[in-house]
Formats: sequence, C-alpha cells, structure tokens
Amino acid sequence: MLDLGRLKALHAVAAYGTVGAAADVLGYTPSAVSQQIAKLERETRTTLLERQGRGVRLTDAALLLADTAGQVLKLVEEAEVALEEQRGTAIGRLCVGSFATAARGLLPDVLVGLGEQHPALDVRLTELDPPEATEAVARGELDLAIVHDWQNTPLPVPESLSRMAICEDIADVLIPEVNPLSQREFLEPADLAGARWMCQPEGSICHDWLVRTFHAAGIEPELAYRINEYRTQFALLANGIGVALIPRLGRGEVPDNVRAVPLRPTPTRRLYAVWRTQASRRPAITAALDVIRQVDLAR
Repeated sequence: MLDLGRLKALHAVAAYGTVGAAADVLGYTPSAVSQQIAKLERETRTTLLERQGRGVRLTDAALLLADTAGQVLKLVEEAEVALEEQRGTAIGRLCVGSFATAARGLLPDVLVGLGEQHPALDVRLTELDPPEATEAVARGELDLAIVHDWQNTPLPVPESLSRMAICEDIADVLIPEVNPLSQREFLEPADLAGARWMCQPEGSICHDWLVRTFHAAGIEPELAYRINEYRTQFALLANGIGVALIPRLGRGEVPDNVRAVPLRPTPTRRLYAVWRTQASRRPAITAALDVIRQVDLAR
C-alpha cells in the first residue's frame, strides 16, 4: 500500500516544479520532502527524481505516479467531504488564502466569526496574490480563497472552481498635498499624464489594471516606483513622492499630508470567494461563506 503522504509530496513536486516550492506549499522542509520521495522510491522500486543541473526532474514513471496521486487525493477529499457532510458540523482544518488588503480589511472579522460560531474548525490563513491563490485552490492546497479582479482585467478562474461575489471596492488616487492636483474634487486620467506612479510589480493584477486604464486614455503611465506594500507607498507619499492608486478596503488611515482624490471613471475591483465545486457541500466551506456574508465592510 502506497503511503498517502508520500504521494502528496510527489504530487506537489510535480505541480510546483521543485522540491523547495513543494516544501513551501506543504509546510515541510525541502529535506523532509526529499526523504518522503526517497521512501516512495524504495516502496515502488522505481527512480522518481533525477538530478538536472542544480535541481531535479521527474522521471516518466514519476509523472505517471503523480497524475495517479492527483486522482487519489481527489477521491480522498470527496470522502472527507461526505463524512463531514454526514456529521453536519464544520470541523477539521480549513486552509484559506487571501490577497494582502483583504487579509487586513476582511479576514480578521471572518476569523473571529468562525471562531465564535464554529469553535471546532481549525482555520489557517496564507497570504497569496489572486492568480496563485486560485491555482492553489484548484490543486487542493487551499480550501477557499479571497481573490479580486478589475473590470478591465478579469481574473481567470479554473472551471473546477465555484465563486461567490463578496463586494465591490473603490480605489482613489492618493496624492501628496504639495501636489496641486491634490486640491481637485476629482481627477480624470488625462489630469495625471506625466505623474510618477508607484504600483505593484509587473505581472500583478493591480499593475496590469493601472497600465490598461491609462492606455485606454491614450496615456503611457510613468511607473517610477515598483512597491508591493501599501504601507511603504504611504511612507513615500507622506514625503511628497509620487502618486498612487489605492483601494479603500484595508487601506487604513491616510497620512495627514496626503489626500485621497476620486478618479473618474470610478475604478472598481470585485472581490470573490472561490472554492472547489466538489467541496461545495462541505460544512466548513458553507460556514465560511455564511460568515463572509455577515461581515459589515461599510463600517
């Protein structure tokens, strides 16, 4: 009988491409993952990993076994869902992923609500950008994720996932008060031609949305500062540096010498919860969705 934990380790290496990446996802050390696969090689009497430069590659036998492992893990999840549904109680572990501002502006209330209403549920939270979060849910590493997209930058969602709309979140232009534009009632993209923008690195949803928005207005935005964390963006803005487009959810208090000015047309991002459709009956999933619906984002 093949060990399920070892199959899960091999499946993670196949999904993420390296032992190190698989270890990060599984919460193990790379050494522990390598040991699991070494034991699986002895069990199967088959070479599964081969050295390739500084890394490893999966053999044909490993790829076949990893594909079978994926099917086995899916069946195990279906069995777990059926048992949990029969008990009718939200128990066990629920692994949730979320992008940064939702983790700050939405998830604290959700975690408190789940703890109060479902004390037997062990909720674990991982911060991930939406594309990585949806992939992790689809692969089974996460049970549920909070993701977002913009109207002109939709997030691809795998067909195996279901989703629930949570809310719409407006973004404002944040400008240091030393900039004359900070005194305007509202701004349009043409007003910001030549502005020195700070935004997330290329490839992120917010970066791509900013570029597409200004390209639609015939403007090439000058992306002078590539910064992930909004707190760092605030620090630069407070010192009179650059302009930024920052959503309201999880934004927190704006520095005294920085103004939030509405942009027209109003930039709006959409928040969703996503989960595997086959797990829709799982009480832990339905409990989490119910609590998310209860959170008052207007306060």
